[in-house]
Amino acid sequence: MIDLYHHGSSVCAAKVRFALGEKNLPWQGHYLDILKGDQFAPEYQRLNPKAVVPTLVHDGSVIVESTVINEYIDETFPDVPLKPKSPVERAEMRVWTKAVDESLHPACGEITFASCHRHIVRRLPEDKFQAFLNSTPPISVTAHWHERKKEIVMHGLDAPGLGDTFRLYDGYLDKMENSLAARPWLVGETFSLADIAMTPYVNRLDMLGMASLWVGKRPRVTEWFNRIKARKAFKHAFLDWCPPDLTADLLTFGRQSWPSVERMLA
Repeated sequence: MIDLYHHGSSVCAAKVRFALGEKNLPWQGHYLDILKGDQFAPEYQRLNPKAVVPTLVHDGSVIVESTVINEYIDETFPDVPLKPKSPVERAEMRVWTKAVDESLHPACGEITFASCHRHIVRRLPEDKFQAFLNSTPPISVTAHWHERKKEIVMHGLDAPGLGDTFRLYDGYLDKMENSLAARPWLVGETFSLADIAMTPYVNRLDMLGMASLWVGKRPRVTEWFNRIKARKAFKHAFLDWCPPDLTADLLTFGRQSWPSVERMLA
């Protein structure tokens, strides 16, 4: 039995849903509204002390960290393999998944809150809003996410260092464009955990209405993302679980933010 604690717009949760879908594995979902603070409930933090999603429970064993979860899924259910056969290509795959964990995911958290989520959490009653800001554990998305999230929620796109964050993200789109020059997928000739790892971060920009970062500008990334969206598992993993009001907020607030983002990247 696979239980997955997840949220509709969480990039990490979507990454795991994508892997489960590619494997055609049944799972039981436990939905946490992370924009209302469900992840801070003591019973959930006993499963995941960082108070983040996803958390996977398989036959009683608790697995955390989405990259680790996807490797676990691929090793435990080897049908439909999601790793390249070559050791060299598997190493290259892990360079991508490592980059996501170390650089791109923290950047995505900043971009998402600055562009959209800060508006959503500000809708909370003042007491719940303050509780939301104060409930993040000292070590969560990053070692400094507790204070950084507060800074971004209060200052939005004017928060210090946000231009560097967007430029880092933009640089990874360049790296993707270069890697896709001679092959259809990020590593070798086969779809792998590298593609699964990067998909949520490109899709986040798409849902924020910022696809012009690659459309008409990076043709290989455009073609890659079109192939990704055509996969059977994509829609359920990324679109069906995101509530319509949240999907609308991402697009509305993202489009409002886009002129400022363009100026940062100019």
